[in-house]
Amino acid sequence: MAPPVPIETYQGWQSLPAMFFDRVAEFGDAPFLWRKTKDGWTSQSWREAGDVISQVARGLLDLGVGDGDRVVLVSENRPEWPIAELAIMAAGAIPVPAYVTNTPDDHAHIIDNTQAKAAIVSDNKLLANLLPAAHNSSTCNHVIVMEAPELKQEVGEIKVHAWDDIVAIGSQAPDVIQANIDKLRRSDTAVIIHTSGTGGAPRGVMLSHGAILSNCMGAVVAVDRHLSYGKEIFLSFLPLSHAYEHMAGHFMPISIAAQIYYAGSIDTLVSDMADVKPTVMTAVPRLYEVMHARVSKAMRDMTGTKRKLFDAAYALGKRKYETGRLPLHKAIWDAVLDKLVRKKVRARFGGRLKFFVSGGAPLNHDIGMFFTALGVKLLQGYGQTEAAPLISVNPPHNAKIHTVGPPVHGVELKIAEDGEICVRGELVMQGYYGDPEATRQVVIDGWLHTGDIGELDPDGHIIITDRKKDIIVNSGGDNVAPQRVEGFLTLQPEIGQAMVVGDKRPHLVAALVPDPDFMRDWSKTKGKPNDLASLSQDKEFIGALSDAVDRVNKDLSNMERIRRFLVAREDFTIENGMLTPSMKIRRHMINKIYGEDLDGLYGAAKSATAG
Repeated sequence: MAPPVPIETYQGWQSLPAMFFDRVAEFGDAPFLWRKTKDGWTSQSWREAGDVISQVARGLLDLGVGDGDRVVLVSENRPEWPIAELAIMAAGAIPVPAYVTNTPDDHAHIIDNTQAKAAIVSDNKLLANLLPAAHNSSTCNHVIVMEAPELKQEVGEIKVHAWDDIVAIGSQAPDVIQANIDKLRRSDTAVIIHTSGTGGAPRGVMLSHGAILSNCMGAVVAVDRHLSYGKEIFLSFLPLSHAYEHMAGHFMPISIAAQIYYAGSIDTLVSDMADVKPTVMTAVPRLYEVMHARVSKAMRDMTGTKRKLFDAAYALGKRKYETGRLPLHKAIWDAVLDKLVRKKVRARFGGRLKFFVSGGAPLNHDIGMFFTALGVKLLQGYGQTEAAPLISVNPPHNAKIHTVGPPVHGVELKIAEDGEICVRGELVMQGYYGDPEATRQVVIDGWLHTGDIGELDPDGHIIITDRKKDIIVNSGGDNVAPQRVEGFLTLQPEIGQAMVVGDKRPHLVAALVPDPDFMRDWSKTKGKPNDLASLSQDKEFIGALSDAVDRVNKDLSNMERIRRFLVAREDFTIENGMLTPSMKIRRHMINKIYGEDLDGLYGAAKSATAG
C-alpha cells in the first residue's frame, strides 16, 4: 500500500519551510495547532500559523537576524514553538533548540558553542535563566519573549523584545519570506540540536533540511498503511528540543497534514489523552515503565472474576504474539476478552490510538510484551541525534518486540567487525558545530558510527545489545550490557530506577531508587516515615529491596548478577541533573554523586546505603 505522501514529494521539497507552506496552501483554514486553556482546547489554523511565521520571520530580519545566524529557542511545548522555529528558518537563520530545564551554565555552553545572535524564550522564568548567559556572550544581542516580558527593553547590551512587538514589526515589513524560502536547499543546515549529554557536555549536531525530510519520509513509509493523509491526531509530550520529538512529533505530522495537540504536563497526560483521543503518540521507555507500573498495581488490586479475565487476556495476547495464531476455540475466547478487557485498556489512551512509538532508549522486552498482549500496539524504533534521529522502526504489521525494526527507507546500514552499527544516507549529520575533530571520529567515509552494538535477524530487523561506550568490561574481561540488567531491576515493583556499574571490577554493584508507590505502601504498613532519605538508612527497608534484587539475580548469568547495592538518597530527576530531559539516566552525573559510595560497596556488606 502506498504511503499517504508519495516518496517523490518528500524528495522534491527543498526545505522544511517549503514543506510547511505547501500544507498551508492546501489546508488553509483547517485546524493545525491546538492549545489547552482554562476553557478547553482552542485551535490555530494552518493559514493563521503561516501568517504569524511570516510576520515573525520579517521581524527577525528587521532586527538584523538572517542568513546563517543562530537563534536559541527555549520554550515548553506550545503552538509558538513550531511557529518560532519555522520563522527562524524562513528568515534564513538556524534555530538552536534548548531544554527548558537548562541552567544558566547550560545556556552559556549552547550560546557560546553556536555563537548565537539572538534567542526566543517563552516566559519570564526562562528569561531569567537565559539572560546571564546572554550577558556573558559576545554575540547574543536580542532576546524575544513570547509572553509579555517584565524586564525593561534593554538589559545591559541585550535588547529584550515582546513577541507581539516582533509580530507587529513583521506585519509592516516588506514580504521577502517566499524569496528567502526559495533560496533554501536540502543541503543547507536546518537546525543545530544538542545531544542529551548522557556522557558529558552536549554537542551541537548540525542537521540539514534534507536529513529531516529524509527522516519524515522514512517514518511515513514504515507505517504507510496505518496513516491517513490530513486525518491524524498527534499529542505532543516529549520536549520539542529533543531530536526524537522534533522529527516524529513536529515535522513528520506536518508532512502528512496532521493536527498537533500539546499536552500540559506529565501530570495531565492521561487526562489529555482522554480529551484529545490521539491516533499516534511518541514516548520514551521511561513513560511506558511508569504506565506499566500503574496498570500492574491496579491488576494486583483486582480480585475474583476481574483478575481472572485480565490474566487470561494477557496470557492469550502473549501466546498469539509468540505463535502468530490461536486455535479456533482460543481465538473466539480471545475476541471476547478483547471487548471485555483490552478495549478498556485502550480507552485509557483515548480509544483511537493506532500505535505508540517508543524511542530514545532501549525498551525492556517485558514492557513491550505487556502492552502488546493487552492490545496496545507499541512500535520500538531506534536512532540518535546525529541521524536526525530515525534509523529504524518496527512496522505495525510485523512488529518484533525484541528488535528496533528494519532500517527505514533511505538508510544504508552495515555492522562493523566489532559489532558497531554504522549508517549512511541523507539522514547523517553535517557534523558537530565547531568541532571538526569530534566529527571525524564518528563520520568516516560518509558512514556514521553510532557507538551502538547490534546485529540483524533473518528479516533484517536490528537487535541492539548495548551502547559501545557503556558496555561494562569486568576485571575478568567479560562484557556486560548495563541497560539489560537495569531493565530487569526496574521491572520489580519495589524498584523505580537503577544504575549498575562494574567496569574493571570483579562484579556488578548498583544504585537503586525505590518505586514511590512501593515506598509509600511499605511505610504505611510498617508505621515509618515515607521519606527516601530516612528509608535509605532503614535495614528492614533495604532488606525488602534486597529480596527484589535476589529475584532478578535468579534469571541473570553469573557475570550479570548484582552483588551489592546502595539506596540513593533522592530520585534520579531532570532537575537534579541525573536524568536527561528525555528521561535517560546520566551515568556520569550519578557517578559524580554516588561514585565513592559505589566504590565502597566492593568489600562491604551485601546491602549498603549511600548515607
